[in-house]
Amino acid sequence: MRIAIFSETFLPGTDGVVTRLCGTLKHLAQEHEVLMFAPSGAPDEFFGTRIVGIPSFRFAFYPEKKFAKPWPKVGRLLREFQPDLIHSVNPGFLGMAAIYYAKRLRVPLIASYHTHIPTYANYYKVPWLEPFLWWAFRTMHNQADINLCPSASTLSELRARGFRNLEVWDRGIDLQLFSPNRRSAAMRARLLSDTPDDKQILLYVGRLASEKGIERLRPCLDLLPDVHLALVGDGPYRQQLERIFSGTNTTFTGYLFGEELAEAYASADAFVFPSTTETLGDGAGDSSYQGSSEERTGRDSV
Repeated sequence: MRIAIFSETFLPGTDGVVTRLCGTLKHLAQEHEVLMFAPSGAPDEFFGTRIVGIPSFRFAFYPEKKFAKPWPKVGRLLREFQPDLIHSVNPGFLGMAAIYYAKRLRVPLIASYHTHIPTYANYYKVPWLEPFLWWAFRTMHNQADINLCPSASTLSELRARGFRNLEVWDRGIDLQLFSPNRRSAAMRARLLSDTPDDKQILLYVGRLASEKGIERLRPCLDLLPDVHLALVGDGPYRQQLERIFSGTNTTFTGYLFGEELAEAYASADAFVFPSTTETLGDGAGDSSYQGSSEERTGRDSV
């Protein structure tokens, strides 16, 4: 099968969407031919998939991300490729091109929902934007033949908001990479900032952004002196968090990848993620689960 993918984010960026997309491309390359459009700066090729960089810009609402501009060359490349299927990942600006060309070329369109972007409006102090964003994303997703959701709880929430053609796209873990066997004394010392190894390590992995609610962990550290918090990741909220957690048992490691990240998971004592805006939080993916976003926590950088 010939599959054209439109993604609003890709390497060299790092987040849960990129992680899942990289795993998907590795799998698809075994049996299918894939062409992907992504914002400029991405590699030209990834595991046999040709990556076409689209001229991009930064959006004031979400300045740490690059968004693709409309680009006429997309149509020519798609016609040459002759896709059997188009997949729009987390559709936004580039997703509109996916919708347009799926209709023009009369091929099925799949969209996948990964991020509760409308809820971010409250964290970026533009709450009046949230209703418009829900309308915009619902309008785009309802053009798709299938909308893939990362969890049953997300599916339930989107259905309540008028999204149609919903299915769960369950997730998995690379068991060859992530294993308890990777527990490392050296990594544990790194997570503890070389303080004595007599504390329990709480591990957070993800972007350091205001919508993640990481500051909610500060009172826990004040009440639990035998606990050390390790924050793996980086982002626009890091400086504020460094001030908030000043004087506490907290380590900021920056980004970790691959085996180092796997060692961090295996070397900590518990995983913590205080965000209420995640889409991966309902555990087993039971379609009978009807929880709201406020009841969910999840991780976005496994």
